[in-house]
Amino acid sequence: MPFDDLSSLDWRAKIAALSGADRARLAERARTAPLFAHAYAFHLNMRFGGLTPLQLAEFAYEQRLVGLKLHVEDGEATSLARMSDAALLDYGVAVARLGLELHVETSTTEAAGLFDAVRIALATGATSLRCYPRYEGRVSEIVSRTIADLRRLETFDPEGRLRFTLEQHEDLKSEELIGILKGVANPRLGLLFDFANMINAYEPPLPALAAQAPYVTEVHIKDCLVQADRGGWAHLACQTGTGHLPLHAMFVDLLLLGQDRPQVLSFGLEEEEGYFAPALRFPSEEPDPFIAARSASYTDIGTVDLGARLRQEAIAAHRQLEFVRALLDEIVTEAERIEG
Repeated sequence: MPFDDLSSLDWRAKIAALSGADRARLAERARTAPLFAHAYAFHLNMRFGGLTPLQLAEFAYEQRLVGLKLHVEDGEATSLARMSDAALLDYGVAVARLGLELHVETSTTEAAGLFDAVRIALATGATSLRCYPRYEGRVSEIVSRTIADLRRLETFDPEGRLRFTLEQHEDLKSEELIGILKGVANPRLGLLFDFANMINAYEPPLPALAAQAPYVTEVHIKDCLVQADRGGWAHLACQTGTGHLPLHAMFVDLLLLGQDRPQVLSFGLEEEEGYFAPALRFPSEEPDPFIAARSASYTDIGTVDLGARLRQEAIAAHRQLEFVRALLDEIVTEAERIEG
């Protein structure tokens, strides 16, 4: 497995090779990185434990985060998708009173689901909407259908109030995602870079980031163990800092994007310990491979004690935040340690 030594990649050498101006820019951005709570870090608590979208916002406020990322379905009966127009407005007001920025997410690009997600995002005062395609078919068909879908965004949000991101969600490779962006040609559409999802498309993380870098405006932070799967790669999400991913190196590259101002506008804390995603692309695949239908992401709760599992998930969410803040502090220290 080529990932065994990847997590120990010499990120310090990467920083040492920067100019003094770039090291100063890196240190400042690491200090002020826009960290967002992500509902998936509390996925099981929101499905089985009664955790509400408002309580997620309160967590973000208590932890001094910049904002929160919330899927339209998170929270079951209390989710954004089930709120009335008046309740959506009230939720947006409550989030704003906490001084937080709201990002809404959906797991489709199909017209009906995308339109409804835009409606929800606008009603809550959100600034950003994430989506991704979940079609069955040849890759070329998925790409063309997604381009047609995302061209509707200008109609759904004619006043241009939202930014949009397309996530690399396990099936499409970087060049295909970039092809979608170029086909849509909407300046408000960028890429959301997930730390692990390129694994399932048989792409190593750093080359995937290098390819997507000009288009990345948002990030999902997580870690994973890379597993061999039918000739491809699966990923098993794990405690951040215990997996195969080069977390420090990816943070350094992402923080440096944008010369005069940061290109990456949010880093979502998406701890997913226990989430498994199988290989979807393979080195021996045909030129235009077929992608089978799949559901939206979810974590299997298994047969463990429910209360204990929910407590474990909450502890993991706090632990990830502590780890990421310590990692950012390490980057600051290293960037400022070098003279010249």
